[in-house]
Amino acid sequence: MRLKELSERSGVSTATIKYYLRERLLPPGERVSATQAEYGEEHLRRLRLVRALIQVGRVPVATAREVLETAEDESLSQNTRMGAAVWALPHGPEPAEDDPETEEARRQVDALLERLGWTYGQELGDTFPAYGMLVAAIASLARLGYPHETDHLLLHARLAAELAVADLDLVEKYGGSPTERIEAVVALTVLYEPVLLALRRLAETEESGRRFTD
Repeated sequence: MRLKELSERSGVSTATIKYYLRERLLPPGERVSATQAEYGEEHLRRLRLVRALIQVGRVPVATAREVLETAEDESLSQNTRMGAAVWALPHGPEPAEDDPETEEARRQVDALLERLGWTYGQELGDTFPAYGMLVAAIASLARLGYPHETDHLLLHARLAAELAVADLDLVEKYGGSPTERIEAVVALTVLYEPVLLALRRLAETEESGRRFTD
């Protein structure tokens, strides 16, 4: 297909596609003349991933390029390639090291991960953004006097583990190529989180109605 058709099928303007080509986010097409090139289905798939990273995930162009390069590095494991995409996405606040609750929250996170047997999370520790997000969240709960003990958080963590199995099952079914799977990981991380929040609130409304309606 030519550039115009690629634009129509992808919903991305020709100007934006040319920008992605210049920034090496999109591989060049096959030259058919000095001024025209042919593009294929792989370009459509790559455009979806680029849009998911930049437009939805708000990932800077330079970071998106690194993620794409990692995705295509066959010397790396599938886990490393997908992890690079998740790490590149924006995350919540980092722990405030001047907060007296932070160190205790970090100990609680370590205890929780140990109880769950989540060894990868323990090994990554502070280098993993999600670990820092959890530390910051628990510190806030403690500071404001809300339940935050390990036993209280175990149920949420175990439900999250079930959800992770469902997510990764979907990633495996989504496509066979590394690019397709990374696109699925980005979509599940960025696009599904509002779905999960909405479903949780709807479920709480339903349960509240059952419990507290006269």
